[in-house]
Amino acid sequence: MSIGTVENHRKREEGVLVYPVYSRRSGGLSVGINLFPDSKICSFDCPYCEVFPFSAGADFTLPRLETELEAALADARKRNIPVRDICFSGNGEPTQSPHFPAALEKAFRLRDREATEAELVLITNGTGLLREECFELLRGAACGDYTAQKVQVNDRALRIWLKLDAGTPAWYRAMNRSSVSFELLLEKILAFVKCAPVILQTMICTIDGKAPPAEEAQAWETLVLKLAHAAPRNSAFGLRTVQIYGKARSAPEDPLAAALPETFLQVRAASLRSTLNSAGVDIPVFVYP
Repeated sequence: MSIGTVENHRKREEGVLVYPVYSRRSGGLSVGINLFPDSKICSFDCPYCEVFPFSAGADFTLPRLETELEAALADARKRNIPVRDICFSGNGEPTQSPHFPAALEKAFRLRDREATEAELVLITNGTGLLREECFELLRGAACGDYTAQKVQVNDRALRIWLKLDAGTPAWYRAMNRSSVSFELLLEKILAFVKCAPVILQTMICTIDGKAPPAEEAQAWETLVLKLAHAAPRNSAFGLRTVQIYGKARSAPEDPLAAALPETFLQVRAASLRSTLNSAGVDIPVFVYP
């Protein structure tokens, strides 16, 4: 697999399991893992989602994952390109795949052997936390006990990028269009943040030409502050970072969702920083327009 042939996330719709891309949020080369090479499978139906309808007739297998991931990492070494992370994302919600637990352990082992400086990342909408076995799997992986050979939190453990696009049920319905209860999902996210480190990610864009209203923005800040206070102070758990990002790629439902000016995102970030600082919370807030 040649890194030079992969320039954006659309390559993952061609049935590939591994797709190296240059990621704005990773700040360099990210090697993506796609557990759904045949079709999109997700518990959310976000109107901004860039995955176009497709059917590739491709199957996921662990041997194929190992082969493709080894090849991508070897190509990066050959080109002397640092791999910033190995990331579970792909055509849907990774934790919905029955292959996820085995694929996660395989990715850990390959990372530790072939790309020791790379982080291992899961981009998730959090709905997997509703299943106890998945909750415990992610807690363990994020806290460094993904196998019998433990690693340190914030060192070699899984980085979990957890989605929270909304602060109110109404905006959640508009942004994520999921049958999963907003209140139940928030309850599980809060429980998880109490016992594991989390990076929060929030998409901010227009829906039907309308930006999120002021009351929605305030409700979202209140939720973020609640999450920030969830874990014991000075523990290795809890909210570590907030990522605010904008719509940067085309989507099959365009123009239902559309990008907002960077200034809008920066104002939201500044407001959140002020709220966190006023509460004595020191958590970085980054913007990726």
